[in-house]
Amino acid sequence: MLTMLVIVVLPALLLVVGLPIYLTLLATAIAGIAIFMNAPMTVVPQMMFGGIDKFSLLAVPFFIFAGEIMVQGGVSRRIIDWILCIFGRMRSVRPVTTIAASEFFGAISGSSPATVAAIGKFMYPSLREGGYRETFSLGLITSAGAVASVMPPSIALILYGASAEQSVAKLFAAGIVPALLLGLVTLIYVMWYSRRHANQIVKDHYAFSLRSFANQTMAALPALGTPVIILGGIYSGVFSPTESAGVAGVYGLLVGMFIYREVTWADALAAVESSVKLTGQIFIVVAASGVFSWLLTSIGVPQMLVALLGEGMSPWLVLLSINILLLVIGCAIDPVSAIVLFTPLLLPVALSIGLDPIHFGIIVAVNLSIGMFTPPFGLNIFTTQAIFGSKISTISRGVMPFIFLQVLALLVITYVPAISTYGARLVN
Repeated sequence: MLTMLVIVVLPALLLVVGLPIYLTLLATAIAGIAIFMNAPMTVVPQMMFGGIDKFSLLAVPFFIFAGEIMVQGGVSRRIIDWILCIFGRMRSVRPVTTIAASEFFGAISGSSPATVAAIGKFMYPSLREGGYRETFSLGLITSAGAVASVMPPSIALILYGASAEQSVAKLFAAGIVPALLLGLVTLIYVMWYSRRHANQIVKDHYAFSLRSFANQTMAALPALGTPVIILGGIYSGVFSPTESAGVAGVYGLLVGMFIYREVTWADALAAVESSVKLTGQIFIVVAASGVFSWLLTSIGVPQMLVALLGEGMSPWLVLLSINILLLVIGCAIDPVSAIVLFTPLLLPVALSIGLDPIHFGIIVAVNLSIGMFTPPFGLNIFTTQAIFGSKISTISRGVMPFIFLQVLALLVITYVPAISTYGARLVN
């Protein structure tokens, strides 16, 4: 009873009164150490440092910087123009372009809110001009950007790899097909939606020609080369995932400043400042979660979860329970906190039913990507609201069909492991 009060009720109360999550975790961990363990408090800073003393986490600030500089450097606009050139004759060209551009920009930035901001500011006005309703347009942009949490170089997968001590390169390879599947189910829906509301939709005919395609490809080529450099460098063995993050940051800076010439030194410094702030926010949560997770592991909480979920439950039911739990968690707290806090707790449960840890990492990432646009606390919802000034209630109504679609895709990814594990097996 006392254990439940300390590790469940206390943090819930602290969150309700408005304490930041990292302070909530630290306060709970300190209380738990004082009550349950005969350990000096010097263990707290030691475990905090240990939580972030991982080489793979060095990729986070570099990928954040690459995403920031790409947003400012005209990359998203050129990707959108290139995709419009390819799909221009489709009635549903605008929403299809939104999905495709989000998938591609997600493979550059690794950040879901950055993808929403980069693609949304160009595509939302276009969707509205094309006759698409406000709720549909906002819901599509808010949900499509969440794929960056699954598509490599996903920051969520990097954090999971560090928490679960799994290969980031294998996680990146495993995330490609699930990310494409998430885009595919949304693509099918928007094509159906465009056909059903054909009388409201402006049918655009972006004339396709080889000359136009060649021009747009040349303009977008530096942007299109980013994921090729990142993933190609990793899987060819030229550099590690962490080193690829540094290469991505430098490449993004060179493209923005010297090729597209839309980034000044002042913009670059602003991107550095923004990246440092966001990295600090992520790492303080990771450090605090490290102490809290150590406490839970020390008092046997993972073993209790294995016993609770493993006894008398079939593997498919255990997976369903984990998915429901993660969906609820994703609605309430940010993905960074969720990954570093719950991975040490749920991974032993997944391993107890024979689940591949790489496959489990994709399940976690997909669940939390859905949480990114699920009311009431989805970060993408607040990003969309900040950019367009729309009501939270309007955005929330708009994302509902996309939540349903993404959950269906999640179930397929969960119960068909080959979707994730096939790519990982190709990596040595």
